[in-house]
Amino acid sequence: MTRAALTVMHELACRAAELIRAVYQTDFQVDYKAPTDPVTQADRQANELIVKGLRAAFPDAAIVAEESDAASYADFRAAERVFFVDPLDGTREFVDKNGEFVVMLGLIEGARAVAGVIHAPVLDVAWLGLVGEGAWEVDAQGARRELTTSRGVPLREARVVASRTHRTEDTQRALDILGVGSVSALGSAGLKGAEVARGLAEAYASPGTAGKRWDACAVDALVTAAGGQVSDAFGDPIDYRGASLTNSRGLVATNGELHRALLERLEVARVAFG
Repeated sequence: MTRAALTVMHELACRAAELIRAVYQTDFQVDYKAPTDPVTQADRQANELIVKGLRAAFPDAAIVAEESDAASYADFRAAERVFFVDPLDGTREFVDKNGEFVVMLGLIEGARAVAGVIHAPVLDVAWLGLVGEGAWEVDAQGARRELTTSRGVPLREARVVASRTHRTEDTQRALDILGVGSVSALGSAGLKGAEVARGLAEAYASPGTAGKRWDACAVDALVTAAGGQVSDAFGDPIDYRGASLTNSRGLVATNGELHRALLERLEVARVAFG
């Protein structure tokens, strides 16, 4: 099922991206789920499109989607296969019209993320990962290019991407202690994960709360499929079937080679700053 699922996920992400681009060109209305949590018609319409498509293709799978009613996936932990959907990751960036937003679909089987699709509507490019088989960039014409994470970069020269809009003072202090070559701000968890999978950054580090499971699943699958490693900020696998959907233990995605070293630096930061 996994390979077939990836194909359907890619098709749905492309359709959702087309819808999002159309809304992006308009003077759309912005509502707020919370004071700093905007939502638009693009979020809602893309969510509906993706969920409807996944249900039609995989009626026995659970679908945990950001803009769906939580009651619709209340029993997802009992399902063997679970899709995690962020129909518009980076809504703040969408509202600001800076282009840094994506569509994200991830699939877990058992406990682990096994497939992921991240589509950047403005670029009209998708990044696909199938754990155990590989990762690819797919352009608007369907041309594929294999992705691999970077190799042979020492920690002191490592390029790290971190949040543009969700960076707290404590998070900044933790990032400052990493001892890496550079820390760049980038919107959307999906774009940051894609930078690592493409070998354009050695790590994506979010040592504080890192959104929800739908912000992690596609990134987890893509980076892992490209040869990297993903965990929470304490080094444990993301618990997709845990009691909470919040990534309260952070998120670290690396090229694999620097994973342990970055986790050790984050532990130093925790000790230093309590």
